[in-house]
Amino acid sequence: MCLLVLDRTLNKPLGALTSHICILINFCRVWDGRSWNQMTAALFCYFLLQLSSQLQPKHSLMALGSECATVDPLSQVDSGRIQKTANFNQDSGTMSQQLLYRALVSAKWLSEAIKSQQAGLALRIVDASWYLPKMKRDPKREFEERHIPGAVFFDIDQCSDRTSPYDHMLPKASDFAEYVGKLGVRNDSHVVVYDGSDQGLFSAPRVWWMFRVFGHEAVSLLDGGLKNWQREGNALSSGKTQVAPSEFHASLDKSLVKTYEDVLDNLDSHRFQLVDARAAGRFRGVEPEPRDGIEPGHVPGSTSIPFTDFLTESGFEKTPEQIRTLFQEKKVDLLKPVVATCGSGVTACHVALGAYLCGKPDVAVYDGAWVEWYMRAQPENIISEGKGKTL
Repeated sequence: MCLLVLDRTLNKPLGALTSHICILINFCRVWDGRSWNQMTAALFCYFLLQLSSQLQPKHSLMALGSECATVDPLSQVDSGRIQKTANFNQDSGTMSQQLLYRALVSAKWLSEAIKSQQAGLALRIVDASWYLPKMKRDPKREFEERHIPGAVFFDIDQCSDRTSPYDHMLPKASDFAEYVGKLGVRNDSHVVVYDGSDQGLFSAPRVWWMFRVFGHEAVSLLDGGLKNWQREGNALSSGKTQVAPSEFHASLDKSLVKTYEDVLDNLDSHRFQLVDARAAGRFRGVEPEPRDGIEPGHVPGSTSIPFTDFLTESGFEKTPEQIRTLFQEKKVDLLKPVVATCGSGVTACHVALGAYLCGKPDVAVYDGAWVEWYMRAQPENIISEGKGKTL
C-alpha cells in the first residue's frame, strides 16, 4: 500500500521506488542481524523522507547554489564531497539536476579532515600559490616557511607546456599525470587546493580547473585560502613535505579549453560569451599590463568582470546568489555558452568557479588569454582606450 501511495503522490515509476526498497531490504537483512520489525520501521521512515522531500516546494537555482556553498561538508553523509545542484542545459535552455563535486570546503572542514583522516577520504592538500613578477613574492620559499600540514607545493609554471611561448599553458595529459603523481595524488584522491594570496584565493582556482580539465572531478578549493586558515587559528607546518609517489591517469576534456582560433572565429560566429577577469583598467586599456611588451585592452565583444568581484572583502567566495546577480548585472547569460579569459589563464578560472557554484560546470577557459591574443591579433582586434597595437 505504501508503494501505491508513493507512486500516485510523487508521480514516479513504481520500479524506481522498488529498486530503492530492495536495497533497504537487503541492507536490513545483513546488517547485524536486525529483526524484520526494525526493517519495517526503517522502510516507514524511508517512505516519510521520500514523501517529505518530494512534496516540498522546488528549490530555485539560487537556493540550490546557496545550499551547495554554505552547508558544511562534515554534515553530509559522504563527507560532503558530492552535492546535488542545478545544471544548465544549453540546448534546451532549461535547468536539470546533477551531482557536482563540492567546489568549496571550509577551514573548519579541512582542519577536522586532517585530524581524523576520515575513512574513505584519500585527502591530498595542494598549495598552488603563484604570483605575478611585480608582486615580488617567492611562493616556494613561502611554502617552506609555512603551509597547511600535509600540503604539497604545486608549481603552475613547472606543470605547463614548457615549449610554448606563452605563460604556463596546459601541459599534455601524460605530463600532468606524471607531475601530480609525484605529488602523491591518485585518481581516488580528494584534492583540496589553496594559495597564500592576500585576496584569499588568487591562483588556486587555476589548479582546481586544471584537475577538472584532466578528468579529476574530486577537487575542491579551501574557501578563504591560507589567509583565513591562519586567521581562524589553524595549525601550520614548515619545511618540505615528503610524499610517496602515486600513479595518476589523466585525460584531457577539450570542451573546457579554448584556443586563439576559437576566440578569433567567435568574433563573427558569436557562439559564446567571453568574460575577462582582469582589472577593469587593464581591460579598458588605461592601466599597464604586468608583462613587458604587452599593452592593455580587450578582445572585441568581451565583458569585464574582475576576478575580485567574485570575492568578499574578507577573501571568501561570494554566495551563489550574489554571483548570479553579478553575472546578470554584466548581462552574461548562464543559459548560454561562456568562455573565460584574463592575462595568462590564471584568474580566468575564477569566472569558471563562479559559474560552477551557480550550477554551470561547463565554462571553458581561453588558455593563451590576453598575452597570446595581443601577440597574434590584428590591431583592429585590440580594443583599447590607450595605445592599443600598431604593426
